[in-house]
Amino acid sequence: MFSGSIVALVTPFSDGQVDFETLRELVDLHVKAGTDGIVPCGTTGESPTLNPEEHKQVIKTVVDQVAGRIPVIAGTGSNSTSEAIELTRFAKEVGADASLQVVPYYNKPTQEGLYQHFSAIAETVDLPVVLYNIPGRSAVNMTPETIIRLAALENIVAVKEATGMLDQASAIAIGCNLTILSGDDSLTLPIASVGGKGVISVVANIVPADVKALTDSILDGDFQSARKWHNKLYALAKALLSMSTNPIPIKAAMAELNMCSDELRLPMVPLDSAQKQQLRQILKDFGLL
Repeated sequence: MFSGSIVALVTPFSDGQVDFETLRELVDLHVKAGTDGIVPCGTTGESPTLNPEEHKQVIKTVVDQVAGRIPVIAGTGSNSTSEAIELTRFAKEVGADASLQVVPYYNKPTQEGLYQHFSAIAETVDLPVVLYNIPGRSAVNMTPETIIRLAALENIVAVKEATGMLDQASAIAIGCNLTILSGDDSLTLPIASVGGKGVISVVANIVPADVKALTDSILDGDFQSARKWHNKLYALAKALLSMSTNPIPIKAAMAELNMCSDELRLPMVPLDSAQKQQLRQILKDFGLL
């Protein structure tokens, strides 16, 4: 269930409020494009600046709009274990298919603390868990040993691997049977070479069919075709994650493509005029403008 092209969905805003109408339109776009799964309220969805009620309503809106057509992996992680459990309970109640659980940020737990955190969530709420390891955001790397230990728990089914380290992905693949999903669009194919089964993708917000073609090729074992799609997507994927902090560039790109506003919430700020011009050229080079 949790493989292929899974989009890390943006949360559109309008005049400071969540734009639920556009959110529903984006969900339908992905269902029609053949996207294999959808993640509301992840990093790309600006979950840190959604208040608790907005967080829940975004998850519910996505689940309701998907209406069972593709899996919904709700971002319900927190640096508070009790808050993560509460959000995960809510996601289960409204019909999400799984939860995405980020490594707790800022409080910088030990490896034992990480194990206790994720095991408490998995054992309290009967919902599949996708671990999300992103040390660039959380300030701590969950080691392969801890991930392998967590893999013994029935509800923990996958890991979003966003460390940028192929050695870490290799160690996980060798040590357990968790589904490994790339957390970086530019590394989807490299991670597949050591056992990855897809991506939780930022760039799929604007080119869902292309990312789907890449992951379909990977899952079919057609690495020659996968390499062609990787090469096509590479410059766009790198730009969207290196030009500025995610999701600033992807929202700017979506605004250029009239998909949603580029509105962000502080402390996120838009691209400057020179960066926007650079982004337009990248979109033109890809054939999107």
